[in-house]
Amino acid sequence: MSLIEGMGSSGELDAAALARLVRSAGRRFGGEAAEAARDALRRVRPRARRPGARVLRIAYGRINQETNAFSPVLTTLEDFRETHFFEGDDLAEKCRWLGTEAPGFARNAELSGFVAGAIAAAEARGVELELVPLLSAWAVPSGPLTRACFDELTARMGEKLRDAGPLDGVYLALHGAMGVADLPLPDSEGPESEMLRRLREVVGNEVPIGVTLDLHGNVTKALVERVQIIQGYRTNPHRDHADVGARVGRLLVRTAIGEITPRISWRSLPMLLGGSPTLDFWPPMRSIFRRMDELEADDPRVLAVTVMTVHPWNAHRELGWSTLVVTDDARETGERHAEELADRCWAVRDALPPNFAGPSEAIAAARAAPLRKLRFAVFADASDVVSAGAPGENTALLRALLEEGKGLVAYVPLRDPSLVAELWRDHRVGERVEVTVGGKLDPRRNAPLTVTAEIVRMPQAHGIGRMVVLHVDDVYLLLVEGPALAIRPAFYRNAGLRMRDVDILVVKNFFPFLLFFAPYARLVRFVRTRGVTDFDVANELAFAGPVHPKDHVDDWHAADARRRALGGSASQRAPRSAVSA
Repeated sequence: MSLIEGMGSSGELDAAALARLVRSAGRRFGGEAAEAARDALRRVRPRARRPGARVLRIAYGRINQETNAFSPVLTTLEDFRETHFFEGDDLAEKCRWLGTEAPGFARNAELSGFVAGAIAAAEARGVELELVPLLSAWAVPSGPLTRACFDELTARMGEKLRDAGPLDGVYLALHGAMGVADLPLPDSEGPESEMLRRLREVVGNEVPIGVTLDLHGNVTKALVERVQIIQGYRTNPHRDHADVGARVGRLLVRTAIGEITPRISWRSLPMLLGGSPTLDFWPPMRSIFRRMDELEADDPRVLAVTVMTVHPWNAHRELGWSTLVVTDDARETGERHAEELADRCWAVRDALPPNFAGPSEAIAAARAAPLRKLRFAVFADASDVVSAGAPGENTALLRALLEEGKGLVAYVPLRDPSLVAELWRDHRVGERVEVTVGGKLDPRRNAPLTVTAEIVRMPQAHGIGRMVVLHVDDVYLLLVEGPALAIRPAFYRNAGLRMRDVDILVVKNFFPFLLFFAPYARLVRFVRTRGVTDFDVANELAFAGPVHPKDHVDDWHAADARRRALGGSASQRAPRSAVSA
C-alpha cells in the first residue's frame, strides 16, 4: 500500500494522473491496490483556478441509436429513458473515471473517455478547463425513431447548449446509422447531420464540434461540413468506446486553443458488404486497420483516421462504406490517405459473409461436438440480431430446439412484452401455462408458436424490464419485456440461469458476444432463421445508384464524386415496406 498511501490525500495530484494510477494498480497489483487508488481519487478536489486565467469551456453529450429500417418496432423517447438517459450533474458524476457511465453496458464509454482525454490535454498545456455536461440518451438498436422522439431529443440537447452559455467546443457521441420515420431529407443529409444543423443554430458556426461514430455509421456530405473532427470506432467487436472519446477530447482542446486546425478528407464507396468478417484483428480487414495506425504514427499532422463499414439495413439512399482522415491543416495529405484507404477497402469488397447454417445443421453440430460437459455451444440467431435492430421475437430456433434438441439443455431469449405483462399480472412461479409466443411485434416475418410450460422464475433487470423464465422440455425460454439484448452471460444470470447447466445458449448478436462468451464456448454457430438482419434483406432497399453487392459495380469513384458533390435535391426516405412492414 505504500505506493498509494505515500501520495497523500490533499488533492495535490490531478484526477487524470490518479485515474492512470488506478488502471496501473489494477493491472500490476490486483484488486486491493486498485481500490486504494480509487479511494485516493474520490478524495481529489478540483484544483483552484489561477486568478484572471481564461477558462476553456467544452460541452459534451450523446444521442445514440442504430436503426434497422425493416423493423416495425418504432423507437420512442420512452425507449431511451428505460435504457440510458442522464443529464447535467448526474451525467457528470457518471462520467468520472470511477463512475459507471452506461449501467448494464459499460463502465466507461465515449463520454467518460472524452472527459479523461480533455482533462489530460488541458493539464498538459496549463489550460484551465470547465467541462459542461449536457444530455446522454442511448437506446438499444431497433426500428426508426418516431419524429416526435427525434424532435424532442434534439430540442432538449439544444436547450442544454443554450443554457450552457459561451462555449469553446462541443463533443457529441453519435452513432451514424440513425433513422427517423416521417423525416424527409435530401441525400446529402442524414438524421445525425440534421441534428447537427439544428444544434449549429444554437452555438453558431465558429464553435468547433467533434463527434464520434460507431464504425457502422453512414457518412454524408452535410455531416462532414458541420463538424471539425470525426472519429469512428477502430475495433470490431467494439471495445474502444472510451479510447475514441478520449482522442476527440484531446483534439478538441487542441483545436479550441488554436494549436491545431482540423481538416476532414473523406471518400464514400458504393459498397454495403465486404471485408468479411470485418473484424479488426482478422483478415482481410486486419491489414487495413493496421494501415490506419501507420498513417497516424508516421505523420503528426494526421490526427484521426477512420474506416466506416456501415450498417447495411440503413435506408439512406447514398449508403456505403467510407474513409475519413482528419489532418492538421494538411488537406493534400488527407486526400491522399483517404483515397488510399478507399482503394484498400474496395479491394476486399468480394469477401462477403458466408451462408450461415440452418437450425437443424447447427443442432447436429452441437450434439456431435466434443467436451460437451465442460463447455457449451453458442448459437447466434443471425436473422434476429437485436443489437442490429431486430425485434428479437423469431421463434424458428426455439421450434427447432424443441423438435430436434432432445437431451440438450438450451437457453433461448425471446421478446414478448404483452405476454410478459399477462404472466406477471395473472400467474405465479410454479404454475403450468399454455402460451403463444412470438409473432406479435413483426407478424409478417415471425411465426407464433404455442407451448405448454412451467413458470420457473419472474425476475427484473435494468434496460430489459420484467422477465419470465419458462421451462419447456429441455428448453429454458427467457421471455423479456424489453429488448432481448442477449450478448453477455449476465443477461442469463440475471434470470437465474447458470452457465454450467446449459448445452446450447442462444444470443441475438453478431460480434461482441464472441468476447464475452470466449471462456465458455466450445462451439459457435451463426444460424439463419429468416428475419430482418439477413444480409440479403438489404437488397430490398432503394438506393440512388448501383451498390455492391446488390449490383455489379466496377469502380467506386463515380459514386464517391456524386456523393461528395451533393447539394440536397433528392429525398432520403425509407421505402414504405421498410418502415411499416
